[in-house]
Amino acid sequence: MKRTVILLIVFALMLQVVVGCESNAATGQVQTKQHADFTFDVKPETFEVFIERDGVKESASEPMPARKVTNVQKGEQEIAWSYPDDKLDVLIRKNDDHLQITLTSTGAESFSWPTVKGSSYTLPLGEGKWIPADDSKWQSFLKEESLSFAESFSMRFFAVNKSKYALMYVVDNLFNNTVDFAVDPTIRFTFSHEFPTINPDKTYGFRLYVTDNDPVSIAGVYKAYIKEQGELLTLAEKAKANPNVEKLYGAPHFYLWNKSFLSVHDVKWNGLKTKLNESFIGWLEQILAGNGEDGKESIQQFREIHKQDYVADYQKKAIINGLNYVLRSREFYNPKLFTNVDGKAKELIGKGIDSLTESQLYDLNKRLLKSVLKDVVPPVEEWGNADSTELLKEMKAAGIDQAWIGLPDWTAAYMKPEFIQQANDTGYLIASYDSYHSIHKEENPEWNTAIFKDKSLYENATITKKNGEKKAGFLQQGRLLNPTLSLPSVKQRMDEIMSNDVAFNSWFIDVDAAGDFNDDYTPEHTTTEAQDMQAKLKRMDYIRDEKNLVIGSETGNDFASQSIAFAHGIETPVIKWADPDMRKNKQSPYYVGGYWSPAGEIPERYTKQVPLKEEYRHVYIDPAYSLPLYKLVYNNSVITSHHWEWGSLKIKGEVGTRMLKELLYNVPPLYHLDKKMWDAKQALITNYLKVWSPFHEKAVQQEMTDYRVLSEERLVQKSVYGDDLQVIANFSEKDFTYEDQVVKARSALIIDGNDRKAFLAPAQ
Repeated sequence: MKRTVILLIVFALMLQVVVGCESNAATGQVQTKQHADFTFDVKPETFEVFIERDGVKESASEPMPARKVTNVQKGEQEIAWSYPDDKLDVLIRKNDDHLQITLTSTGAESFSWPTVKGSSYTLPLGEGKWIPADDSKWQSFLKEESLSFAESFSMRFFAVNKSKYALMYVVDNLFNNTVDFAVDPTIRFTFSHEFPTINPDKTYGFRLYVTDNDPVSIAGVYKAYIKEQGELLTLAEKAKANPNVEKLYGAPHFYLWNKSFLSVHDVKWNGLKTKLNESFIGWLEQILAGNGEDGKESIQQFREIHKQDYVADYQKKAIINGLNYVLRSREFYNPKLFTNVDGKAKELIGKGIDSLTESQLYDLNKRLLKSVLKDVVPPVEEWGNADSTELLKEMKAAGIDQAWIGLPDWTAAYMKPEFIQQANDTGYLIASYDSYHSIHKEENPEWNTAIFKDKSLYENATITKKNGEKKAGFLQQGRLLNPTLSLPSVKQRMDEIMSNDVAFNSWFIDVDAAGDFNDDYTPEHTTTEAQDMQAKLKRMDYIRDEKNLVIGSETGNDFASQSIAFAHGIETPVIKWADPDMRKNKQSPYYVGGYWSPAGEIPERYTKQVPLKEEYRHVYIDPAYSLPLYKLVYNNSVITSHHWEWGSLKIKGEVGTRMLKELLYNVPPLYHLDKKMWDAKQALITNYLKVWSPFHEKAVQQEMTDYRVLSEERLVQKSVYGDDLQVIANFSEKDFTYEDQVVKARSALIIDGNDRKAFLAPAQ
């Protein structure tokens, strides 16, 4: 009898060891081991926390310098104490499957805990990284690095890999946290929290879980936590509110650069100078004077071509640039010059120039210019076709049935509204880039997202730092707009855009999902980081719901996962912003290029192929250190791709590697296109999409259920989606045999039930 009771007790304890179950793709769900049978111990003087499971004891936090401790209260499953000198209270309680650790300020301005150290780390930096503590390149990259937790970590956890299990911290308070790295002799890091005076919430803390030492288990614990919080919303659920979400399935992402009325291909250059009389050139000069050095260059070339019997390429670009500038001007109409206009132009003039919408203004200005240039340019309906409507036709004819298309800003739609309608009719999603982040005092039409109708915002609605200074906007220009005061301007802008007869069905909002939160110390509108976040979510939700648009944003950190359907930046973030060789030194082989482009062409920053320094390649690109942590949680909830500065073709020598990773991780490729780029890269893009699109269309509707590293050097990896859709990617230079199937070097094998499809990465 005693033996039976003992066996029953042992069996019951064994059942309690595992909460959930191990990863198994056959169930079609992400599954994890989440261990509840651990014990814990604490040294309050040094705030060391120890975890023991299966006889293995590990340190969950490195010791702090010993400090005075008071008010120690200890129970069977909890302990509490105070640090009087630090003005901080601590409470640790053992719950069913985790430790709940809560730190409360009783006057502390900040506190740093924990410092963690392990053999390696599983961190949601972007999509996810495995970081060995003794890796020299990671040490060099992370040396003295300080990261904003909300911005750099795509999900709210970090995991320390110990000898027999992983210790995983889920962060309770997302705001006012930094992570500071040290690398001597191996990598470790410290989590710090600030208690701002303007924030009444004086706590931060963690759930500390014990789980298996692999990314599937770690991600699975976090996914269970997210579900518990009610924060998981699938794409299928989002599609119930807006069926256009389904157009993202199998859709590559393209930025199309048709930001000009006229292209060099639209002009009969040998006849142009015959149409440019002195009066007209003089009028152009008056308007172009407002375009700085570019305007001066355009004026010079308008004059120069009269002395020549040819027009050089650089002159064509300068002239087109000048014409495109004046065509946006509300001052362009001059009744003394434009005397022979068509009926539509007369109708628009009759409405009054100041009353015209932007789209109507552009239509008028095109017709005015056509009345002067006559047969030197085609009918206005055909202007810019090569980079817009004709390009769409060619993409569709090439077999691209699904696509997300982004425009650099909404003025491209005003220039050619029929292009937006054609994208709709083709079955594509079409969006504009938009931003409510920076606001400028001096308005620049080339940076129209920083222009707001409400001119009081610059002085009355911008963010003040703790020291009383205004916080600068992007590239240190202008100021940051307080998002809690932005919604009226968001509504005004969106109402105006959508009233211009442009049929957008998607929208891209910069920064809002990137975790860039700010406290605002302006006395009239003090704002916490938490309020900042909620305001950003509110304006994204407004655009999504009121305008019925499929919403995407920068990065896509998971606080925004319920608001957005897609994101750009988690897979490849902005790479090392502060490196002068990449951003300032134009002679460097690593210089990424500038933002400016002549005559509406794609800027160098998005088309110029550049190599990466070896350290950055190791950290950002090398598949050996990448983990699909975000995909293991959100594969069928948020579609994530690269930051637009680091599109699929940007990195020299890595195009093939990134293709394989896009298949392995179910990531849409992101391209920048105009007619010139399409002609150069069409074969490369379409051959890849024949494999990628049907795979993504199926995989994105399922959970990522498993992920495994199959080779010792970590260059052969497998992902599983749903029950039986598998991808084995071989990033190495050697063939690899998997279950009697040879996976060629530099290739991916897609296994869908009994079907097999191989993709060989192009040589780069």
